[in-house]
Amino acid sequence: MRFSDLIDAVRRQPDAVTIAPEWGQGRATFGGLVAALQYEAMRAQVPADRPVRSLAITFVGPVEPDVPVSFEVEVLREGKAVSQVQGRAVQNGQVVTVVQGSFGASRSSVVAVQADPAPEFKSVEHCQELPYIKGGTPEFMRHLAMRWSVGGLPFTGNKSRSMGGWVRLRGDVKEEPLNEAHILALVDAWPPALLPHLTQMAPGSTLTWTIEFVQPVLALTTLEWCKYLAEIEHAQDGYGHVAAKFWSADGRLIAMSRQTVTIFG
Repeated sequence: MRFSDLIDAVRRQPDAVTIAPEWGQGRATFGGLVAALQYEAMRAQVPADRPVRSLAITFVGPVEPDVPVSFEVEVLREGKAVSQVQGRAVQNGQVVTVVQGSFGASRSSVVAVQADPAPEFKSVEHCQELPYIKGGTPEFMRHLAMRWSVGGLPFTGNKSRSMGGWVRLRGDVKEEPLNEAHILALVDAWPPALLPHLTQMAPGSTLTWTIEFVQPVLALTTLEWCKYLAEIEHAQDGYGHVAAKFWSADGRLIAMSRQTVTIFG
């Protein structure tokens, strides 16, 4: 099932979405997809002129594949310009993901500060792609392509604080304008930046994730490569704190991300 098919499913019937195992990540479903589906359910309850400005996401528990998930939404407050919205993904009667979102209309302001330029990466053609290997890499990676330009691959003993490169959807991709749901999947596709520090396989997962979007979203398509770079700010006692940014291929800022991750190694 394509990413676009699942987005269509949550738009049609948010109270019963079943995600196939091909979107799995170990025993759970890929978190970036879960966040994207919950966002879509929230987006439907907010006026169209209020784009999402930020999301705070907590992965409470694993989302099981092949078991229906209900994406519930509550509008906490609707002010003159900003809507505060909470979303909860519920499976088997248990909350598995919580998302707090702020959606805000544009307003005139004398403040205008441009983002720092994106880092220079090697060209896509000269970067190593992490392949999808059935049984060896997470199942969801059949749908997402990542090519390393900075740092090391997971479990290679690379001690760099930075990790990143190029990312886009792959496989049978529906060509359509890039939106916030796609961005959530593309940003979360990358493994925790702590994993390259390890020399043998060990699990790692995201506890909390905040992401902020530059609006309006750039006029890109789902077939285009984008840039991603993560920086480890601190790691100790099995937890790490990682900041990341996401740009278009020509270096325009799209989103800023921060994650608290757990690592079992």
